[in-house]
Amino acid sequence: MNALTEEEKQQGYRLLFDGETKNGWVATQSPEGWLAQDGVILCKGGNKGYLYTVDRFENFIFQVEYRAEAKVNSGIFFRWTDPEDPVHTGLEMQILDTYDQEQMEKHSSGALYDLVAPSSNAVRRAGEWNQITIKCDRNEIQLTLNGITVVEADIDQWSVAGKNPDGTDNKFKYAWRDRPRLGHIGLQDHGGRIEFRNMKIMEL
Repeated sequence: MNALTEEEKQQGYRLLFDGETKNGWVATQSPEGWLAQDGVILCKGGNKGYLYTVDRFENFIFQVEYRAEAKVNSGIFFRWTDPEDPVHTGLEMQILDTYDQEQMEKHSSGALYDLVAPSSNAVRRAGEWNQITIKCDRNEIQLTLNGITVVEADIDQWSVAGKNPDGTDNKFKYAWRDRPRLGHIGLQDHGGRIEFRNMKIMEL
C-alpha cells in the first residue's frame, strides 16, 4: 500500500503520498480537516477547501484510489495554477455519488467537470474503492475511472471563455486553450468524508 512496484519505479513513477504524512501537500484552509492516518489521506469533510501538491506538473500520468461515503461531492484538480482560485484555474475530474444515475452529465462522476460528460457510468457504489487515472499530454486529456476511459478531450478546442466547443456554457472565465499547463494537483473538500491512497505520478 502506498508503494511502487519495481516496474513502476523503472517507468519513472514516484509517490505523492508516503502513507504516513502530508509532506509535499498544502491545505488552502483548515489543515486540521485533512489527516494522514492508516495509510490514507482522510478528508474529514465539512470545512470546504483543498489539499494540493507543493510541486507542479504539466504532462503526466497521475493515479489515485479513493473511497467516499454516500452523497459525497469531491474532485481531483490538475493543471491548477492559482491556489487562490481553483474554480477557474484548475481542471477537475469529478467525484460524486452517481452510481444510480442513468444519463451521464458534465457533473457526473468521472466527468471533466463542466466541460465533458463521462462516456459511461463507471463509478462504484458509495463505500467501495475506485481507481482514477488522469493523463495529460500537451493538449490531450484522458480520464480513466475503474479501468474504463470515460473522457478523451483536446483542451485546445476550448478557445472561448465560458463556452464549450458545442456552444453550451461552462463556468470558466478563461479559455482553456490559452491557459498555462504547469500546475498543482489538488484534492477537494466539498463537505463530505473521503479517503485517498496510492497516489503516484509519472511525468511525460
